[in-house]
Amino acid sequence: MPTAYVLINCDLGSESEIIRKIKEVPEVVEVNGVFGVYDIIVRVSSDNMDKLREIITWKIRKIDKVRSTLTMIVIEGQSRDL
Repeated sequence: MPTAYVLINCDLGSESEIIRKIKEVPEVVEVNGVFGVYDIIVRVSSDNMDKLREIITWKIRKIDKVRSTLTMIVIEGQSRDL
């Protein structure tokens, strides 16, 4: 199943609002606020790669107060459960 991690920079103080909106996206598996260069990290999974790209582009990146994103698509078959 195609999966991606999306790192988000957002306007100062808007983290909770953005996290709340991201949680409404059904394909979002996990969302967390983080300290560091980025403000929020999101794990998204979908049935196919085209749908995954669409979710990231049109449902996550278009959220008001999202300044920038960095998307890392997981290479299937190279994961390792601990």
